[in-house]
Amino acid sequence: MIEVLTLTELAWHDCYAEVTPSESIIDDILLWSGGDLATLIRAAKLAVEDSRDLKVWAAKRAGQQR
Repeated sequence: MIEVLTLTELAWHDCYAEVTPSESIIDDILLWSGGDLATLIRAAKLAVEDSRDLKVWAAKRAGQQR
């Protein structure tokens, strides 16, 4: 799992010239994954491609858990 987050940070840096995604984006990645590695990978990829879509996914997921 840590390797996926490391790759996410590297991709984030390459795309946005920022050292790392914000804590809220990392939280959204972890929330959406629900502990599933394949979903974690999809969420990490989506975070780099369009973090707004990830926020929508995470908000829906949080609403489902209530």
